[in-house]
Order: sequence, then structure tokens, then C-alpha cells
Amino acid sequence: MDNHVHLMIKTDDKPLANLISRISSIYTRYFNKKYNYIGHLFQDRYYSELIEDDKQMLETSRYVHLNPVKAKMVEKPSEYIWSSYTMFVGKKEEKLINSEIVLKYFKYEERFMLYKEFIKSKI
Repeated sequence: MDNHVHLMIKTDDKPLANLISRISSIYTRYFNKKYNYIGHLFQDRYYSELIEDDKQMLETSRYVHLNPVKAKMVEKPSEYIWSSYTMFVGKKEEKLINSEIVLKYFKYEERFMLYKEFIKSKI
């Protein structure tokens, strides 16, 4: 997205704030060095919401993958180059993600096609 990112992160025993702080710090140092900037990179503190059930998990995943379409940045979720959508539908090899957390809700043999249909149903 132009002014924000969406991440769905599964946490265990360590607080999410620790991970977000590390990501922010490391990326800010990288960006500032690369572009010869100084200071804060992100405007606001991150916002997080706990996913409490299966329905919310699926709806959140769909929201994340459709956000570039809703923002009229692309016509289809597969066109947004920064999205994990193509990994969720089996078109690209997974990197840094575990789509199984979401795809386990779909029949295994048809999971890619069913997820694609699930996303399309809200376009």
C-alpha cells in the first residue's frame, strides 16, 4: 500500500511489540542508510488486532489481499507485486509466509482454487 502495510503474524510466547520494534528499527536503519536520510521513518505506532476465531482469520486474510483492489491500485489481487496472494493461490513459491495457517480451512486438494474463489466472492 502507499502509506501502510498489512501483516498477519502468529505469535507464541513473545510479545508482538518486540517483533514490530525490531522490524521497524532494522528497516529504518536500512532505508535511512540507502537514501541518506536521518530520523523516524514511520509516522505512527503500529495498530494490532487479535484474531479471535476462524471466521475472523479468513475475513482478515481476504481483507489484506483485497486492500490494493479496494484502493484502486490494481484490478486483481494477483497484480499487486507486494502481496502474498500469488503464494496463497499456488502461483509462486512461499517466502517468509506460511499460507497453511489460512489454507487449512479449505479442502486440501482444492485449497488454491477454493481460496481464489473465496477472495473473488468479495470483488
